[in-house]
Amino acid sequence: MGSDTSTATLVALLEHAPAAVSREGIHQEGGEAILERELGLFASAAIADAEAQLQQWQSRGWSVVSVFDDGYPCPLRGVADAPLLLFIAGQKWADDRRAVAVVGSREPTQQGCSLAAELTRCLAAAGYTVVSGLAAGIDTVVHRTSLDAGARTVAVIGSGLEHRYPPRNADLQERIEAEGAVISQFLPWTCPSRRSFPARNSVMSGLTVATVIVEASATSGTRVQARSAISQGRRVLLMSGLLVNDWARDLSGRGGVEVLDGAGAVVAALERQGSLAA
Repeated sequence: MGSDTSTATLVALLEHAPAAVSREGIHQEGGEAILERELGLFASAAIADAEAQLQQWQSRGWSVVSVFDDGYPCPLRGVADAPLLLFIAGQKWADDRRAVAVVGSREPTQQGCSLAAELTRCLAAAGYTVVSGLAAGIDTVVHRTSLDAGARTVAVIGSGLEHRYPPRNADLQERIEAEGAVISQFLPWTCPSRRSFPARNSVMSGLTVATVIVEASATSGTRVQARSAISQGRRVLLMSGLLVNDWARDLSGRGGVEVLDGAGAVVAALERQGSLAA
């Protein structure tokens, strides 16, 4: 029995006995009976295969949480397209209600890198968890700055946890796993693809109270995240330098989008909104 059977088993359990997605839970809440009905003569082998797969993931320090578990991130639970499963390397999504995504170009200017670093330091000092996508460019600056400041950072990736992408960030991914958390919605062996990154952006925006875009071109994936954030009722904060782009000017006129000038203004806007929400 291979990974395809494990996947079928986990999906069947999620559909019919969501609390059973754990080594212990497979044998509880009617999980075995459900799988016998769903998989027939293959149920026993499928259970053993799924248990072995879960044990292997847990032995590597990975957590597997379903949308029905208490450990599933609360902000993401209310999103319409929230993934059924999350795979987490490192510390589970803890009390990260004050989490902000900071994203931008894979080929940033030096000014953009400096702004991303300053913004990250200000957010960390204000007690925010800084989330990004582990991509080259702005994402890399954000994660490294957070770690160097001793602050919590979370990477939401567009592949399974078995992969290190981009390869140049392999060491950074391992450091985030050790000091923060790396989150994936994909089964661990899933390779990165053109379709996986937009899905990743939707999860990243759903996990956070706001997405801050530092720099981005007309073809940047950060625009996908901005659209996802707006549809999810999350805020989008654009740095003022983006207004040289037509897409940013168009986006700035939409509800929930604010244009800000400088890191201090971003933190002030988040704190002001937090006070209103309280």
